[in-house]
Amino acid sequence: MRLNPQNTGEQTGSPQQNAFKQGERSTIDSMNVINNILNKTSFDKSAVIALLSADAPEDVERIRKRAHEILLDECGPEVYCRGLVEFSNHCINDCFYCGIRKSNTAFERYLLTKQDILDAARFCVQAGYGSMVLQSGERRDEAFISFVEEIIFEIKRVSISKTLPEGLGVTVCVGEQTEAAYRRFFRAGAHRYLLRIETTSPGLFAKIHPPQQSLAKRMECLRALKRLGFQVGTGVMIGLPGQSIADLADDVLFFRDRDIDMIGMGPYIVHRQTPMAIHEENITQRKKAFGLALRMIAVVRIVCRDVNIASTTALQAMEPAGRERGLEFGANIIMPQVTPVDVRKNYLLYEGKPCLDENAEQCRGCIEARIRSIGRNIGKDAWGDSRHFRMKEKRKI
Repeated sequence: MRLNPQNTGEQTGSPQQNAFKQGERSTIDSMNVINNILNKTSFDKSAVIALLSADAPEDVERIRKRAHEILLDECGPEVYCRGLVEFSNHCINDCFYCGIRKSNTAFERYLLTKQDILDAARFCVQAGYGSMVLQSGERRDEAFISFVEEIIFEIKRVSISKTLPEGLGVTVCVGEQTEAAYRRFFRAGAHRYLLRIETTSPGLFAKIHPPQQSLAKRMECLRALKRLGFQVGTGVMIGLPGQSIADLADDVLFFRDRDIDMIGMGPYIVHRQTPMAIHEENITQRKKAFGLALRMIAVVRIVCRDVNIASTTALQAMEPAGRERGLEFGANIIMPQVTPVDVRKNYLLYEGKPCLDENAEQCRGCIEARIRSIGRNIGKDAWGDSRHFRMKEKRKI
């Protein structure tokens, strides 16, 4: 006697129907796994890998929605603007991925005048940005340290207004320095510092930097910044040759476990005047790398919750609406350009960088339109400090 297939688990129907049913069960299983992870409040490495690996559209949308919910709950709907001035492209480093590495002689080096930088600061006040970022290539000589110190002091002085009684918030991004130099910047008035680590994998770090640069040194600098009282920011590149999902999961857990306050991440984009240009043909497909970068933003929001996360220009370099997508996946910081137009073409860390020909006022209009297009608010005349940092400070009281 033949048993009823419904009782034995035997499949019936055509091969095509059976394959469809198996695919449907697989999709449901995947949804259940993702939903179970998203309902957690703590995450181990396997959970982070699962979220970063999820590329089915329905799973990605669940991850995006959860990140957005956490963003609204923890940080609110505001997007805070940091006027970005890239004040110098002189650099003593030779990072294998970077277009302004010291060995690249195919462009002009520059250092903005103090007046140029202060004019940018005044524009930030007028535009309602509330904060600005001082970014440059890396130097450690006394002339440079003194220049940055004085500029910070002057920015604070000239930016005091009715809307900003303490002046602009200042983020500094000038690389690895001594603790004494960091202290000078802090005392001059800077209160945020961004030092991207690029990857927490020692092996991968060694592959993309020359021997004289070390992950251990970068880590020590982050610890020094934290000791001094800075809001500490860091970040990584996504889609580096040889980088695994497990590497990125380690990066996410590093942000959480090292108590990082603000995070800037973006997809790795080749610059052809660098040693890593040899990997151009082997880099993950553009669309796949872009999607992974968005998931990375969402997962960092889900795991780290109340940190500040930037939606970077590298996203817009890959997709016209890239920065809006970054905001939709959990970012709450954006950095409009206030660098003078005539030098922007000489500050290309990667190729295809957007906004090279728009002046500061045009960039302002574009950024504000992008933010409003996705139904978010602009945090006007406010520093927009990391809630993560503020909560730590309250716990000390």
